[in-house]
Amino acid sequence: MASQWENLLQNLGEWQGSFTRFSPQGEELSDTPTVVSLEGVNNNQAMHMVVRRLPPGQPPQEQVFDFSSLSKGALFFPNGAFSQGSLQWSPFSQFGAELGLIHKSRRMRMIQMFNQESKLEYLTLIREKLAGTDTPEREPLTVKQLLGEWQGEAMTIDHNFRSPETFSTRLHIRQEGENRLHQELKFGSRTITSTAKINGSTLLFEESDLPIQILLLPDAASANCPLEIKRGYPFVLEAGWLIAPNLRHRIVRSYSDRGELLNLTLVQEEKVSS
Repeated sequence: MASQWENLLQNLGEWQGSFTRFSPQGEELSDTPTVVSLEGVNNNQAMHMVVRRLPPGQPPQEQVFDFSSLSKGALFFPNGAFSQGSLQWSPFSQFGAELGLIHKSRRMRMIQMFNQESKLEYLTLIREKLAGTDTPEREPLTVKQLLGEWQGEAMTIDHNFRSPETFSTRLHIRQEGENRLHQELKFGSRTITSTAKINGSTLLFEESDLPIQILLLPDAASANCPLEIKRGYPFVLEAGWLIAPNLRHRIVRSYSDRGELLNLTLVQEEKVSS
C-alpha cells in the first residue's frame, strides 16, 4: 500500500482551471480563472505549491505554500483522489472540507462550507486540466444520466491510517413521475433507501430529521451535503463526478453524530443497466 505522501504525488503538475462559487441553491455567484502548480522538491520529499487567481479586470493574486508533511485532516487515495478539511464540527464555528477527484489529465475539486450557524453557506466547484492537454469539460449533470443501476468498488480510509477497508456497492436510481427520485444503496450488509424531490438541478431528500440536498453542477459534477448540520445526527460531505456515461466516481467524507471525522470513502462505479 502506497503511503499518503506517495498518493499526494499523483497530483503533481500545473493545473489550469477555475474556481466557481455557488449559493446553496445552485446559483453561480462568481467565476475566477486559476492556475495551481504542485512541484516536488528535494527528490519529492517536499512540495512547493503556487495558487494563482486571475480575476477578470483585477491584478493577479498569488499564494505560495511549502510543506513536507500532511495535516491530520487530509487523506489521499492511491489514484490521487483526496479530501482535506475540518476534523471536528462544533456549533458556532465555521466548518467545511475540500473533496477532490482525479482522472487522467482532469481534476474536479469541491469545497463545501458551513457558516457559524451550521448552515450551508456556499459551494466552490474547481474544474481543472493539466497544462498542455485539451480534454474537454463535460456538460452539467442531469437526473437522466444518474438513472439506472450502478455497481462499484469502494475503499475506506481513516486518519489513524489503519488498513483500508474495501467492499462492493450497488446503487439503483429510478424516477417516479416528474418530480420524485427513488434510490436504493447496498454496501456490505447494509441497504439504505431514500426518496428525493426533483426541483430543476436540485435533489432534496426531506424524509429524515437532517434534510440532504444534492446539487447537479457543471462538468458532470454533483455536491451532496446537509443544508444544516445538527448535533446528534451523523452526516456526510460528498462530491460526485460522471467521468463517462457509464463511469462515475464519488468521494465521501463521513462524520459521527458528535461531529467527529470518521473516515473517507472513494467509490468507483459503473452503470450496468439503464
